[in-house]
Amino acid sequence: MVDNKYINYYFLFLFSIIPISILLGSAISLMNILIIDLSFVILIIYTKNFFFLKDRSIKYLLILYIYLILNSIISINFTEGALRNFGFIRMIIFFAAFNYFFQQNNFFQKVFKFWFLVISIVLIDVFIESFTGRNILGYGGEAHLGKRIVSFFKDEPIVGGFLNGFYLLLLGFLLNEFKEKKILFILLFIILFITAILLTGERSNSIKAILGLCFFLFFIKAIDIKIKLALISTIIILIIFSLFNSSFLKTRFVNQMKIYSKQDNVYFQLYKSGFEVFKKNKLFGVGNKNYRVETCIEKNELGSTKANKYFCNTHPHQIYLELLSEHGIIGSLIFFFIFYKLVFSKILKTIRNSNYIKLGSLVYMLFVFTPLIPSGAFFNNYLLTIFIMNLSLFYASDKKLNIFNYEKKNNF
Repeated sequence: MVDNKYINYYFLFLFSIIPISILLGSAISLMNILIIDLSFVILIIYTKNFFFLKDRSIKYLLILYIYLILNSIISINFTEGALRNFGFIRMIIFFAAFNYFFQQNNFFQKVFKFWFLVISIVLIDVFIESFTGRNILGYGGEAHLGKRIVSFFKDEPIVGGFLNGFYLLLLGFLLNEFKEKKILFILLFIILFITAILLTGERSNSIKAILGLCFFLFFIKAIDIKIKLALISTIIILIIFSLFNSSFLKTRFVNQMKIYSKQDNVYFQLYKSGFEVFKKNKLFGVGNKNYRVETCIEKNELGSTKANKYFCNTHPHQIYLELLSEHGIIGSLIFFFIFYKLVFSKILKTIRNSNYIKLGSLVYMLFVFTPLIPSGAFFNNYLLTIFIMNLSLFYASDKKLNIFNYEKKNNF
């Protein structure tokens, strides 16, 4: 860790505003990441601290980067996915920067406290918009979105996914800091977050948040089993109460789910379309971000069909079909092998430890890969930023796993 306090304050500011930058949009979020990356690279060159490049996790991420470049070269349209694939290097540097600065306990405590403040404001804003139809800045109430909650995202109903990406990390932070001391506050925190995500009307993120919480609680030692059961029972009652007392939520979670259970709904069409693209390009897929090129080649209107097999859209809206259609069998195997080595191979050690930030990040990443449930495009800047942030904290919060662990340096 660098000794210069001004450099530390500079990076403390950049890391602290990560959630704000995401709220302000992809361009601001990307700019913040690039500033962190460039500043970190300059710092590493200045300090000549390169030993982390020998860490296995960095090697696996670089292998993934090389694969993505090859994926661009063999894709059906090089220009469509090239920026996304070549730009993945920013996430590797971002991952390293997290590990470098979050090895200092005081640094990540300050960042997490600021994140907690920002996320709490978003949480309150979701409740305000749910009851008034507008958030505190006047956003919401757009006709094409119905009663979907947008909060500070202005015209995108993705705030549920945003909260889902942070709340287990913050819950883990609170449990690490307070354990049983402030259990009532922590329980209130859980109930408010689950309720807020449910109120957004985002079905996939609500399901992932609830299942993720149950999985997280199962391995928490700091909370008594009776309290866990009471908490889960309270959440179930809240869900039932919300569904019966909100026509919007009843429509989103009950009526529309009945419609989507039929084979001719839009998601089934997207899934079938994604599988058709995969069948035509089994080994390598059509290339990252090229599903839209393959399925919309004849018409550029979303929802149009090609030979009654393809459904024109930006992506198949399911992570496994996205990987298969755009990366094929070989690319998908490379992807899952790398993430097995990075994350899934460390599940048992994570569960045995009482590092709840690490457990929270693990649970989030596991439920990103929930089968069948619709999902956003994985390599989209918004989703990838939140995923890599969780991956980074999975490593950075564990002193033994942190890529800047000086015990590792002595082993090289």
